[in-house]
Amino acid sequence: MSTHEGDTIAETETIPAESTTNRRQPFPSGFLEAISTGWADRPEQAPPQRPQAPYAAARRAAVSAAFPGKRLVIPAGALKQRSNDTDYPFRAHSAFAHLTGWGADAVPESVLVFEPTASGHEVTLYLRERADRTTAEFYGDASIGEFWIGPRPSLAGVATDLGIATAHIDRFSPVPGELVVDADDELTRFVSELRLVKDEYERAQLQLAVDVTARGFDDIVADLPRIIDTPRGERAVEGVFHLRARTDGNGEGYDTIAASGPHACYLHWTRNDGAVVPGDLILIDAGVEVDSLYTADITRTLPVSGTFTPIQRTIYETVREAADAAFAAAKPGVKFRSVHEAAMAVIAARVSEWGLLPVTAQEALDADTGGQHRRYMVHGTSHHLGLDVHDCAQARREMYYDGVLEPGMVFTIEPGLYFQIDDLTVPEEYRGIGVRIEDDILMTADGPVNLSAGIPRTADEVEAWIARSA
Repeated sequence: MSTHEGDTIAETETIPAESTTNRRQPFPSGFLEAISTGWADRPEQAPPQRPQAPYAAARRAAVSAAFPGKRLVIPAGALKQRSNDTDYPFRAHSAFAHLTGWGADAVPESVLVFEPTASGHEVTLYLRERADRTTAEFYGDASIGEFWIGPRPSLAGVATDLGIATAHIDRFSPVPGELVVDADDELTRFVSELRLVKDEYERAQLQLAVDVTARGFDDIVADLPRIIDTPRGERAVEGVFHLRARTDGNGEGYDTIAASGPHACYLHWTRNDGAVVPGDLILIDAGVEVDSLYTADITRTLPVSGTFTPIQRTIYETVREAADAAFAAAKPGVKFRSVHEAAMAVIAARVSEWGLLPVTAQEALDADTGGQHRRYMVHGTSHHLGLDVHDCAQARREMYYDGVLEPGMVFTIEPGLYFQIDDLTVPEEYRGIGVRIEDDILMTADGPVNLSAGIPRTADEVEAWIARSA
């Protein structure tokens, strides 16, 4: 957009002489005159409506129907400071992304508002208009000025793109009695439970996220020799996956776990500062978040040398047996928790056979007095997956853990066995071995579908995978 006759750029605020700021200095009048002219026209092309817009509209209709007569506010969130004047990359609130269809390109501090009407709600997306060359913000505000951060969407462009009425954020003001996501339990719970069943668009995006994640795992396997030669090889694993996540997606959906050797026994090991040593296993838990903000969540455990030792193979195949049992238990209409129970039955039976339990497997599975086997697998087997890696977390227990599986739900199956390096309850040859296998599952009317089945799972498949890349 050019500066037309009559348009002027307002002067920036005066910075006091005693200011300690070394990043912002006052502009002389010559600069103000020079910066305001000499720009070519830059007409804005109206974008086509994005494919998720109709799906987001249906979700908004469901929210409107659930809260008649209530003003509803769903903020995107703001930038969060990392240090001094640098911020973390912005990522919109998941409920905001779900109800607008705005993904990685969402603008910070935007707000989606449902204004009650006689027939339902009038929905408006408030956002900060582009700080183009006709504004002082263009050159003077490093957070929103296009001179600093590049072109931003206009109100009209966003309205066409998302199929939502838009208005400048300056026109938004809170109203007493309104319901705000994360401040109102009922609204927060509803928008979380709304995501339990995924629509066609969401299912396709999750498959895309899984497919890109699979390529990231292939990259790691192909780069194993260099990873082994790197003193902090776990960081090299993280870096290889990050390259794929950023080139083919928006980034990672969560901090990558690259846990080699005994580190694999720490469930959320994200320091990733250890060596990757032949003879050990490396547990890699990673997922790509695509531009729509849907994320995969995959775990594979690899023998660094390319071949499992006999005890590593036994433990690995036991975890796979538990995962397969959980998959077989997952059917439409069964309780979500039955998936976990099926996996635990296998884990309890096997660690009992190995002589690791002070009670029988059946006693360990008792809901009141058991749990001894959980020493070696303290986490749950499944969680819902979507815009959040642990999606729908604010849903009621009766809708989540005690809820029933329905077609359209997407969830993980991820049993594991972890024998800490200093665990005196297990034989020495078990200590320091951690194994987890995690897949992303779509429930259909005909039963579960493993979206990540193409990533090698069995011990034989994993060894062949590494051999092919050698």
